[in-house]
Amino acid sequence: MISKKMIIASAFVGVLAFGGDQFAMSDADRAMYAEMLENNPADILIGAGEEMLEEFCGGDAGLAKFLEVSEDNLPAYIAGFPRYIDKLGIVAGLDQVLQGLMVENGHKPFKLKSKDMFAMSAYAKSIANGEAINIGINANKHMKEAYALGEEVFTTKRGGRGLSCLSCHSADVIGGVLRTQPLPDLGEVAAGGTWPAYRMTKSSLRTLQRRFQGCMKNALLAVLPMGSKEMVALEVYITNQADGKEIAIPGLKR
Repeated sequence: MISKKMIIASAFVGVLAFGGDQFAMSDADRAMYAEMLENNPADILIGAGEEMLEEFCGGDAGLAKFLEVSEDNLPAYIAGFPRYIDKLGIVAGLDQVLQGLMVENGHKPFKLKSKDMFAMSAYAKSIANGEAINIGINANKHMKEAYALGEEVFTTKRGGRGLSCLSCHSADVIGGVLRTQPLPDLGEVAAGGTWPAYRMTKSSLRTLQRRFQGCMKNALLAVLPMGSKEMVALEVYITNQADGKEIAIPGLKR
């Protein structure tokens, strides 16, 4: 007997497989996107993030000192995030490092989902602009474990619709259209190197983990907390798919 869940999943895949370009961006959206490529609204927010990094973290020099790297090597080091940070004892996202640095400097850390953290972490990631993504998934046991967990999170079906991240981003459905949005190859579009990004539909700057949460909510999956072991592992896995691609922050997303 065909279950209700199977019917829903089949219909979902059908939408992906047979969606056409006519269901993607409208002409008005395309024109707006082209204009924003020249004048990304997130640029001013990243400027504010730079000021916050200076005020709360001692600027680029303070971040480099906390990470125990030279300021000259900071861009390449940032291009390897998420990574294992010994003083934190975890595989951490860059935003979690900024929280740790704020605490060390005697400040109450921004929440990971706050606009201030989005802006400051976007600036910090932009320090690596032009660098190649270099996630060291074999650097140590912690990174190996994080990559394996991230792959598990990406591929495991869960929730009311029996979907996984892979349901929208497998080779079988890439290029299809869901809710007017083409489904990308996350490695090809360098998701790990173009978030934080300005989302046109949300009129705001968002991080990659915040985008993950939006996907999970739409797919009726239990939403993983930002900064959780599972969410950071998912970022490791996704970012590694774009290994070697250039970092360009802020990105611009529909």
